[in-house]
This record gives sequence, C-alpha cells and structure tokens, in this order.
Amino acid sequence: MTDIFARTRELFHMPEGVIYLDGNSLGPLPKAAAARVAETIESEWGNELIRGWNSAGWMEMPSRVGDRIARLIGAAPGSVVTGDTLSIKVYQALASALDLRPDRKVVISDSGNFPTDLYMAQGLLRSLGKGHELKVVAPEEVEEAIDETVAAIMLTEVDYRTGRLHDMKALTAKAHAAGALAIWDLAHSAGAIPVDLAGARADFAVGCTYKYLNGGPGAPAFIYVSPEHGEKAVPALSGWLGHEAPFAFDPDYRPAAGVERMRVGTPPIIALAALDAALNAWDGIGMDEVRTRSIELSERFLAEVETRCPQLQLASPRDPLQRGSQVSFRFENGYAAMQALIARGVIGDFRAPDIMRFGFTPLYLGMDEVLAAVEIIEAVMAGRHWDRPEYRKRSKVT
Repeated sequence: MTDIFARTRELFHMPEGVIYLDGNSLGPLPKAAAARVAETIESEWGNELIRGWNSAGWMEMPSRVGDRIARLIGAAPGSVVTGDTLSIKVYQALASALDLRPDRKVVISDSGNFPTDLYMAQGLLRSLGKGHELKVVAPEEVEEAIDETVAAIMLTEVDYRTGRLHDMKALTAKAHAAGALAIWDLAHSAGAIPVDLAGARADFAVGCTYKYLNGGPGAPAFIYVSPEHGEKAVPALSGWLGHEAPFAFDPDYRPAAGVERMRVGTPPIIALAALDAALNAWDGIGMDEVRTRSIELSERFLAEVETRCPQLQLASPRDPLQRGSQVSFRFENGYAAMQALIARGVIGDFRAPDIMRFGFTPLYLGMDEVLAAVEIIEAVMAGRHWDRPEYRKRSKVT
C-alpha cells in the first residue's frame, strides 16, 4: 500500500477480522463522519435550533457539497447539487431531457442498467402519455440503436452486475451527432474511476453517494446539469427549494438559476453533514491515483481467484480498462457461497441470478487484505463450505 493510501486507510473505521470488498455497495464509516454528525446534532441543531439554516450554513449545503463531488467527476463548480434520492434524480434528469427534445419519443437504455433507472423511466413515460418508448437493448448494441428518433440515451456508466464500462465520451458524441441528449448514472463511477463530464460533454448525470463516496446508508444523491442547459432545463419536480426565491412564498413556481433549480425538498442536513465529512478523505488525492491502485488490486485478485477457484467463472470484462472498480464471478450457488464468505469475514455481495461481486476501494483496502481474501475464498470453494442450509436461506438484502 502506498503512503497516500496508508494515510487514507486510517480515516476509516474498519471492524476487526473483516476484509471489506463491498464498498461498491456501501462504503464503510469514515471516522470523521461520526464526530461531524454529533456536532451537527448537538451543537448546530441543539444550540442553534432553526437559526442553523443561516448560522450553520445549512441552506447552502446541497450546493457546497455538490461542488466537492464535482471535482471528482470532472464537472465545473456550480453544476452539481445534492439532495433527495438517486431515483428522484433519474426522474428529474430524464424529464428535463425529454422537455428539451419535445419532438422525439424514444429513450435508449440497456439491459445492464440498474432496474430502478428503468422503473423510473417506465413510470415517467407512462404518466406523460405522449407515446414515448423506452427501448432497452444489449449494452454492446447501444451505439447502433442511436438514431434521429432518439430524444435521450440513459445509461449507467459501470454495469452494476459485471462492472462493464461504457465509453461515455464516444456514446455521448454519437447521441449528439443524432441530435439526442446523454444522461449518465454514475452510481458505480463516482469515487471509483476517473470521470470527465465536461470533457465528454454529458448533458445530465446523476449518482448516489453511499458507495465509493462513503456517505452512509441512504446518503443523498447528486445531479449534474451541463452549464449549456442550466437555464433551459425545466424541472418536472418543481419543489420549494428549487424556486428562485423560496422565502418570497410566491404561489407560482419560478425556477432558480442553473442546477439550483434541481433542488426539490428540504435538504437532509444530518446526512449531508456525514457526506461532507466523508469527502475529506479525497482531499489531496487524484482519481488517476485511485484508478491505478484499484486496477493493481483487482488484477491480482482476479488472477489468484481464477488460478485457485476453477468453479468461479469470470463475469466481468477481462481487460481492466473495460471495467469499473469491481470484479464479478458467476457461480450457480453464488448466494450461498457469498454467505459462507461473509461468515468467515470476507464481505462481498450477490446479485441475482448468479453473480458474486467484489469491490476494490484503495482508500481503505490494500494488497494484504486482497490476498487474505483469496485464501478464504479458495478454502470455501475447495471445501464446499457453502453447501450448508443456513447459507441458502435468503435475506431481504443480498
């Protein structure tokens, strides 16, 4: 582990006896977050009461934290705002894109997209009642599917199951050449791989902050609106906090300037405080450094697992430049095998029907843990330790 990552590792609470390979699903607790939340509750809320909206800067937090995320995703200051959930932000981005392309009726997504993105699109298009079509194609068929009928492409950059990586710049360029807009979900990208929204000329982007950004369970999402669309995007969810002057209490909605119009409800201050503290871990670190280290970790893991565990079939792209910061394997009894690993202190997760996922997060994971995890995986597979009734019982969260 390099010195810079030795330093960042000390910023996280890591339970004794656990090798955590699931930061792609939920990041661990940053030590500073607990103290920051306590301060927000006890000092700001406790002592300032409602005055905290002004004295503690609560009202500005969604934008200030958004600017901190912007640095990690190649976005200009003032183009990212936080709050609400990822599903809400998907809805906002797609609705605004469709409004900007009123004469087009097709939305392109792919079968590797996370289901909630597809659900939100299905619900939005149905409620519009204007004959829109959600066209879902295989990931490798997206480029060919983009034509002059398409209003927007709506893609998750990194496939949540396999880690397959879309070429954001190329697909956005193809969309623009056809007159369409590009919406990107960065749930498995932000904090994991270098992202250049401005350089790719993405129109909209959304993402969650509880995975690689370590904001905590249910941490607020973010939305990016290209400055090109900042004053033209019409918010479908015209919430109070997205109003130009919330405390004028006007009966009619007037959108705020730029991305501020994408604010909807009252910001979750305690959750934003935890996220703000979590983002301190990124101070002084470049995404290229993170990417280089995550490839080193994942490549060693992949090679060792394939050598020692022939029962596991690689589901991720073999080329590390074609996948995000995770490695996935297929195994018929993958759920039970993952439960057996978790019981032995190696935490990954499972995605139906047969995917075992392992995430690689250099901020707190080093090569020693990776090799130790492989030893346990080999033992579980060779000894068929997964073949026990207690490991086959499905929990609500897999």
